[in-house]
Amino acid sequence: MKNTQNSFPDIINSTAPIKPHQLNWVGMENIAVPMSFPISSSEAVGITASANIFVSLDTGAKGIHMSRLYLDIQKRLANKLVSYDVVCGLLESVLIGQGSSSKNARIDLSFELPINRPALLSENQGYQVYEIKISQELVESSQTTTIDITIPYSSTCPCSASLARQLIANKIDMSFAGNELNKTELMQWLTDSNNDLATPHNQRSYAYIQVIIAKPMWPHLPTLIANIENSIGTPVQTAVKREDEQAFAKLNGKNLMFCEDAARKLDVFLRGLEYVNDYQFKVEHQESLHAHNAVVIHKKQKNSVA
Repeated sequence: MKNTQNSFPDIINSTAPIKPHQLNWVGMENIAVPMSFPISSSEAVGITASANIFVSLDTGAKGIHMSRLYLDIQKRLANKLVSYDVVCGLLESVLIGQGSSSKNARIDLSFELPINRPALLSENQGYQVYEIKISQELVESSQTTTIDITIPYSSTCPCSASLARQLIANKIDMSFAGNELNKTELMQWLTDSNNDLATPHNQRSYAYIQVIIAKPMWPHLPTLIANIENSIGTPVQTAVKREDEQAFAKLNGKNLMFCEDAARKLDVFLRGLEYVNDYQFKVEHQESLHAHNAVVIHKKQKNSVA
């Protein structure tokens, strides 16, 4: 005769733990979940998230029902349009599935979000992907959202730019006699590749940002990402023609920055977001001059005013 589920032993409920006491989080990590993520009111993109899901163990039970966590994720998230309300509903369902043994629930969704980016000047465009992690907690019946975003950008060292300008100025002084310059000759001199004496060094840089949301919502991530990039001033590009590359060089020239400068720009921007309750970030300039990186780590100052 074929066994039914009810005929299998229930170790969770029939066996006592060796030393029963509460545990903060028990669950599963790295569950693959295909889903859709909204990027506008009418458009969504397909992503595959890696999900970590946990519940608290608040009673003397030997353990939790692990399989119920997995099945809840498949039922409520897999191949669905994910949103704040959907994830809140998942956590509430997870607690119901665990019965009286769990009071709190948490999920982490890590994924890459592709966003279409137009070129600076040409009519080309391409996709940039951004690493995202959304953590949602249901603790004592209260929902909390934490969002981690990684933003790549370009940074050009102000010191290096100054030293390069000095070399060029010295060479001009040596190349042109007298106190007056002929504009045509100077223009020819500047466009001659033999006079490429020095260029400032720049590097691909990253801002690793964590924000805690103060309202029952998720912000519109493409807008938040674009505004962060605009606050720093030198976003990484996708498709480029020569006119775009020249425009990018101009952006870098107008936004010379140490890692401290990028951090201050980012701090001012994040302080101005009314839906953000708290934040912290790290900016990392992956130096081309050194084998080590220049870094700033900063968190919101409690007495700061936007």
